[in-house]
Formats: sequence, structure tokens, C-alpha cells
Amino acid sequence: METIIYDLRGSLRILAKNPAFTTIAIIALAIGIGANSTIFSLVNAILLRPLPYPDSHRLVVLNEYSYKNPGSIGGVSFPNVLDWREQNKAFTGIAMYQTTSVSLNEGDRPEELSGSEASYNLFDVLGVNPALGRMFSPEEDQPNGNRVVIIGHGLWQRRFGSDPSIIGKAITLQGRPWTVVGVMPVDFKFPQVADLWIPLRLDTTQYTRNDHGLSCIARLKPGVDLQQAKADMSVVAKRIEEANPVTNEGLSVSVTDLRENLSNDTRKILYILMGAVLFVLLIACVNVANLLLARAASRQKEMAIRAALGAERMRIIRQLLTESIVLGVIAGVCGLALSRIGLDLLLKSIPNELPFWMKFSLDYRIVIFTTAVSLLTGIVFGLAPALQTSRPNLGETLKDSGRGSSSSRSHRLLKTLVVSEVALSLVLLVGAGLMVKSFLRLQHVNPGFNPDKVLAFQLSLPGAKYNGEKRKFFFNQLEEKLQHTPGVISVGGVSALPMNGGWWGRSLTVEGFPVLSVGQAPMLLHQISLPGYFKAMGIPLEAGREFTDSDGTNGERLTIINQSIARRYFPNGDALGKRIRFGPPEDNEPWHTIIGVAGDVKQTGLDDHAFFCAYLPFNERATGTMDIVVRTSSSPEGLAQAVRSAVKDLDSSLPIIGLRSMDEIVSRSMWQQRLYSRLFALFGIVALVLAAVGIYGVMSYTVSQRTHEIGIRMALGAQAFDVLKSVLREGLLQIIIGLVIGLAASLALTRLMETVLFEVKTTDVATFTVVSALLALIALAACFIPARKASKVDPLVAMRTD
Repeated sequence: METIIYDLRGSLRILAKNPAFTTIAIIALAIGIGANSTIFSLVNAILLRPLPYPDSHRLVVLNEYSYKNPGSIGGVSFPNVLDWREQNKAFTGIAMYQTTSVSLNEGDRPEELSGSEASYNLFDVLGVNPALGRMFSPEEDQPNGNRVVIIGHGLWQRRFGSDPSIIGKAITLQGRPWTVVGVMPVDFKFPQVADLWIPLRLDTTQYTRNDHGLSCIARLKPGVDLQQAKADMSVVAKRIEEANPVTNEGLSVSVTDLRENLSNDTRKILYILMGAVLFVLLIACVNVANLLLARAASRQKEMAIRAALGAERMRIIRQLLTESIVLGVIAGVCGLALSRIGLDLLLKSIPNELPFWMKFSLDYRIVIFTTAVSLLTGIVFGLAPALQTSRPNLGETLKDSGRGSSSSRSHRLLKTLVVSEVALSLVLLVGAGLMVKSFLRLQHVNPGFNPDKVLAFQLSLPGAKYNGEKRKFFFNQLEEKLQHTPGVISVGGVSALPMNGGWWGRSLTVEGFPVLSVGQAPMLLHQISLPGYFKAMGIPLEAGREFTDSDGTNGERLTIINQSIARRYFPNGDALGKRIRFGPPEDNEPWHTIIGVAGDVKQTGLDDHAFFCAYLPFNERATGTMDIVVRTSSSPEGLAQAVRSAVKDLDSSLPIIGLRSMDEIVSRSMWQQRLYSRLFALFGIVALVLAAVGIYGVMSYTVSQRTHEIGIRMALGAQAFDVLKSVLREGLLQIIIGLVIGLAASLALTRLMETVLFEVKTTDVATFTVVSALLALIALAACFIPARKASKVDPLVAMRTD
């Protein structure tokens, strides 16, 4: 113990005597450790931290899929889930839910809330009880059950002043009174950011086996694992398919761990980011190792004296490693502080509200990770210099002429470190280049509409106040008011705005083509459109016309299809006048005549393909929730107050949801790709700077060690250009070797990024070429400065140097 304390004191004393070296080393390492801790905080919150439910490892997500027509099913069917409950042997409970928006019409502050319609046993399956009140009863989950609601803790505090007597009182939702029966615990917002929960109250006669819009969660029985549950549900699904061949043809059930299901979209990119920051840390370690090797020259005599006095080599190595580990630990503390700042900046760049289960607070995993990284870093960058320094040539060193074997060994190790630094930097820069190019490609994708100078917002009319005719009248009045507002060019509306979520899918049947079952028929987006929508959004009409105010009022069934449907079924351009039908054959939906063909629209995101999409006139199916779009002649934000006034004049109790420009909506849809590309670009820049500094430091040290030799050569007639060329040749050879190794590693490692890139190949020649040239140029510049200094050595001064 005394020896350890002695080593620690000695290490701190030596580091304090070299403040310049210590500061530079700590900064380099703190950047690397801080970057790793920041990204690990994301990994910890999304992948590692237990979900806030008892025995969360037993929670699984159930979903239906078609093994005959992949992608045709997007959720679960209510009647099928009822059968699962009766027939399964793997679960203690199966619950259903679906997200919804609910208008809170309390007082003079109408508010649109994120909510969830949940089966009575959802909270029981999750293992979470209300903080106040009770859960839903089975009777309240029936089609004619009482209107009851459970509110979130945040909503309870914000709108009801944390009043415990709220239980049993009625609040106004969607224009109707709902009785509050419970308040959930702090921060509980399942499934994502819900503020309240109401019973599903579904009826199998209305919500049939063809409707697959629900989400489903279940809890495994004790002793039952995921594979057993999959096997059990496969048998159950086959049995249901045999009993219902028309609706369930080709349908099976997937069973996935809840944690895996929640993090599936981000798991791979997080692993890639962890790999990227690990490269940053390795480059920082190489830099500090270079500094230690350079500093070792001044400590050769110290080590030789210690060895001469009887110090064993392992004792010297331990002392040197202790110094490195102390340096790593200090850098780790600084890195942890940097990571908290970095994480705050990172979270501020995310425009959406994060799911309630993501907790980014400092916990023991982050502390353990940072501590382990700090200790390991100290060993990694300190081991090679320690081994090198602990083998002094006693005779030459004690005679003050020790540049012989020790110096050559040191030079070889320095060359190896330079090669490693160039290779590591190239891999990281190539990854950054691919991500940035991918994002630039995404930015230039045509969304199918013109978002410039378009203002969008959503209105949800409460069913208790607005029936079909009143809905038509309201939106007609709103359109007229907005149309007469100065600066407005056109006004329209649609049931699901592109890139804003919330679309409705149905199966498609085209007259003259085979009638397919729901498991085999293609799925399409089913949109309700107000007149003027296509003009307001800038969606081109390739053929036919847009809807008018009279369409859908006289019983005639009309539709506008998108280009994807037209290309698939009407390649000769003869779609107008043909008929299509929505939903499965057994629903016997009426035929709709095609009156127009609209351009394809990127509904879910710029990086997704265009789905089949059909539009129906609002007068035919007057839905209560519509996204309104207003094309303006100037800045759309300038019309925000006019929109609020128009809505308030018609109904002051209606909350306006998501009032923002379409440019902002498109930009928000790309926030993940933008964030990842910026992170990679930042890591690449850091790697480039560290590599340049490291190469410069090594070459400067090499030149200083060769001052005597260079002086002799110049005294014997060597010209300055010869010296410059000699030093550059040595540096260039190391750079080329590093580039070759880095290119080979990049070709292998960037393949892992294939699924996160958009229209960019992992072997993109342009990216590899530009990045390699940039790194080579900067590395060569880092070599040129010491080389130029070497060429200006005064032979007389240099030959006096020993």
C-alpha cells in the first residue's frame, strides 16, 4: 500500500512539474473520454437502463404480420387478440391500446393532449398502479361502458393544481364529460408521451378481423421464455387462421421483447456511434503516447540512474504506468464533466418530446463506464512508452551520449504510432463523409409537394358538438375566412399531413384485376381531402382534376389516386374513369371512380418510398380531425395570428394543434439523420485535428533528435532542399502506409453503415477519394512545418549539440 501511495505522489509531482505536457494530454484525453461518455449515456438510456415496470424483462410486444404479403399488416386485430387471450399458454395477460389525440375543453384554455385508448387490463399487464384512484374495470371497457378517464401526473399538476379531490369529478374531453377515476404516478406516460388514458370500448361487430390498427403488449408467465412464447403463439395463430380463412389467410404473430421493440430503430446507429467515438479515443491515446515517448528522451538519464541503483524493470514500468493512469483518471473526471455538457447540447437538438422511459440522468453505469475507460486509456497510451523507457542503455545514457539503440527503438515506435493515427483517422473520416453525403442526398429529395411558404395546423372537432353536416359547415366556413385573409393564396386540408404521422391504411381492389384477400392485397394510404388541398400543397395533378365543393354531395363516389397506383395498374395512362374499391372484398365497399391522378408524396419521410395513396372528397366522409394547409405569398409565420383569430371566431373552445410551416415539418422529419451526420462530422473534425497535431508533434520530435545528424550532413555539403526532401520523404512514407491500412479497414468497417445511409454506397469512390486526399494533404502539411525547420538548421550550432 505504501508503495502505491509513493507512486501516486511521485506521479502527481512529475505531472505538476510539466504543466504544458499535462494540460495538452488531459485536453486530448478528456475530449475522447467525454465523447465516449456522451454517446454511452444515449446507449444507457435507450438500450441498457431497465424499463420503469416491475419485471420489465417479461414484457413483450405482439404484432401480426403476413408471411404471404410482407408489409401489408401494420398492427393487431381486436377479435384476434380476444382469441389470443383465450387460447395462449404463455402469458399472464394481454393488453391492447392505440394512441389518440384528445381535446381538453376546461376553462378558457383549450388544449390538445396526447392520449391512449387502452384495454382495462393495460396497467395490470405493465404492473403499474395509479398513484390516486383506481384502474379501469372490465365493464368500463365495454362498447356502452361509462365514460371514465385516468389522467397523467403532469396533467394533474398543470391543469388541476394537484387537487386530490379530482377523483370522481368530471372533466370535458372532446365536448363530453368524462369522470376521472385515477391519476398515474410521476413521469408515467405510456406508450410514449400520453397525458391521459380512456377505455378502448371496442365492439367486434364494428372493429372486425380486417382492422389491424391496435398495438398489443403482454406479460410472460414466470418460467416462460421468449422462444416458448413464439412457439405457442405460432400454434394459436395457425388455429385462428384455419377457423377464419378469409380474414386471417397468411397471418401469423411476432413476439418481441419490449425493450428491443422500443429501441429497434436506433440500436444499430447507436452501436455505430459508439464505434466512432472509440476511434476518437484511440486517436487521442496515440497522441498522448507520442507525447510520452517524446518526453521519455528527457527522462532517459533518470531511468538509467534508477536501473543502475538496482531498480527492477517491472518497478520502473509500474511507476510509469501509474503516471499514465493518474493522467487518465484526471482526464476521465474532466471528460465526465464534458459529457454532461455534450449530452445537454445533444438533447436540445432533438425537436420531439422524448419517450418517458428514456432517462438521461447520471447513474452508476455511466460512472463505471467512464472510470473503466479512464483506467483502460491510461494503460493503453502508457504501456508502450513505459516498456520503451524502462529499457535504457546504461552505458551510453550515463555518458550523456545516448542516442543509439534507444533512440532508434523510439523512432520505430513513433513511426508505428503515426501510421496507426493516420489509419484510425481515415476510417472515422470516411464514415463521417458517408453520413454527411447521405444527409445531403436526403435534403435534395423531392417530397412530392412544395413546402415553401405553407402554414399547417390541425383541428379536431369534438364529436358531441359536431356531426357530419356541422363538420362540413365548420371547415367550409374556415376555408372561406382564411381564403379572404390578406396574403393567402390558397387553402386546403387533408386527414393526414405528409411527414406528420397518423395515416390510415386499407387494402386495395382495382376493377378488372383479381380480387385478393386482405393478406395478399396491396395496402394504400386512405386520405380525406378538402377542395384546394393539392393546389395549397403544391402537389402536381398529372391527369384529371381536383375535388370541388360539390363532389361527394350527390351520392357519386369519386377518388383521386397517386402516380404509384396509376403506374402499377394503368401504365397506358388510361386511369381516368376506372374504378377502385377500398377494404377487403367481404366489406363490400362501394366502387369509386377515378377523376384525377396526383403526384406521389413522401408521406412518412424523405427516406421512405411513396406508398399507394387514394384521396376521397371530404363531403363523402366528413372526418372530425383535419390538417389545414395555407399557402401564402409571404412568410407563413406572419399569418399565425390570423389563423388563431379565424378559428377563435368560429369556436373559441377548439385548440389549434401544431401550428408551424411545412418547411419546419419537413426539417423536423429529418432530425435524426441531421443529428447523426453532425455527430459524425464533429468526430471526424476532432480526429483530423488530433491526427494533424499528433503527426506534427512526432515529426518535430524526430527533427529535434536528428539536429546533430542534420548539422553534419549540411556541413558536408547537403543543401536545405535535400534536408527538406529527406524529412518529408520519411513522413510521407508513414502517411501512405497509414492511408493504405485505413482504406482497407474502411472498406471492411463501413459496410456496417449500409442500412443507415440514404442513396450512398458504403464503397462510394468519391467519398473515399476526397477524404483520403484531405487527410493526406493535412498530414503532409503537419510534416512540412518541422521539415522546413530542419532545412534551416545552422550547421555550426547543430554540430555543437550532443
